[in-house]
Amino acid sequence: MSELDSLLDALGALHPRRIDLSLGRVEHLLDRLGRPQDRLPPVIHVAGTNGKGSVVAFLRAMLEAGGHSAHAYISPHLVRFNERIRLGRPGGGLLVDDATLIGAIRHVLSVNGGDPITFFEITTAVAFHLFAEHPADFCLLEVGLGGRFDATNVVDQPLAAAITSVSYDHADFLGEDLAGIAAEKAGILKRGRPGIVAPQDEHAFAMIAVEAEAAGAPLFRHGMEYTAFTEHGRLVYQDERGLLDLPLPRLHGAHQVENAGVAVAVLRAAGIRLPGNAIETGLLAAEWPARLQRLRSGPLVDAAPPGSDVWLDGGHNPSAGAVVAQALAEFEDRDSRPLILVCGMLTTKNPEGYFRPFAGLARHVMAVPVPGTDAGFDPETLASIAMEAGVPAAPFKTVRAALDWLRADFEKDSEPPRILIGGSLYLAGEVLRQNGPLPE
Repeated sequence: MSELDSLLDALGALHPRRIDLSLGRVEHLLDRLGRPQDRLPPVIHVAGTNGKGSVVAFLRAMLEAGGHSAHAYISPHLVRFNERIRLGRPGGGLLVDDATLIGAIRHVLSVNGGDPITFFEITTAVAFHLFAEHPADFCLLEVGLGGRFDATNVVDQPLAAAITSVSYDHADFLGEDLAGIAAEKAGILKRGRPGIVAPQDEHAFAMIAVEAEAAGAPLFRHGMEYTAFTEHGRLVYQDERGLLDLPLPRLHGAHQVENAGVAVAVLRAAGIRLPGNAIETGLLAAEWPARLQRLRSGPLVDAAPPGSDVWLDGGHNPSAGAVVAQALAEFEDRDSRPLILVCGMLTTKNPEGYFRPFAGLARHVMAVPVPGTDAGFDPETLASIAMEAGVPAAPFKTVRAALDWLRADFEKDSEPPRILIGGSLYLAGEVLRQNGPLPE
């Protein structure tokens, strides 16, 4: 085991629960660290159920295209922990290197002194310590879970806050009432600081407005203060300052037009003016692994039937299933192929809700375990749930076994399939570990 892995294990042993939403422990630690949250560059804070990471990726790409440096903190990671902390620098940020990360963890562990604190809380403190010690123009923070009591919600005066699509997820922590979930996400809104809101269910919209009024935060809402949509193969963005005719984002799917619109709205609501075509360049440059990512080569791609169109997506809740199914239906309209899902999911998720949008679209679900955890559905159970949702399914021991079976069953005169590997970010991370490319 490497020194970094040993240190990360030590962080995980400080609290018996993986998640325990509270601000007291992290605030106490940050106070002892000299309040690094008060020494961050201007912060853009992003909450929501789906799309948070994509909005951060768009913002970072646009800011960097405009000549700015931007720190970024995201979670979870796919392959290695370093993905969570990106240090901004002129010319483009880099994932924190092992030596820098090890030094920061040692320091924060020493200051914490063995006090109980969750893994996410103490790693957030590590990120804030690093961001405060390294200069940058902006700091992009993705909420881990919820918003109001998330460890990132200790920045008193962010430059702006964004709330992406709110839907059902993490019911064991956030409940099953959509308005209540929206209220928790809206807990990141701060007095006098703009809150940019993506398209929402009407109940979520209403609750976010209530929370914004209570916080004294002006809202910049899709469909009201701004709008973003696709027209004639372009992304059209409009607000009171005018209209922008932009290229479609590099990231695939109609939901990424929505996320890109949020990113543009953040820049404009926060008064960040970028030179030239920085927004256009950022839209075309943004990368976000395991979000409808096409896998073009690698051992797993080679295991699939020749000519297969292989995609990877870590979406794991019903709303993610809906937007991914919509994107794949659009792919089908342009290039018809039989669609096969290779899917693994955690038992805390709602697989029937995820599979339901694929009924009539997917030919088959190949259910697999989620590697590295005991919290996943066994393939037999997951396959039966897929069938209840209207998609034929069968269990397999691994992703590789599923792809090997497909290849063996493939007939040379058959249309090569479109394969989506998805249902879990943990599964997506293992796929990237086996196949590449690794996130950079």
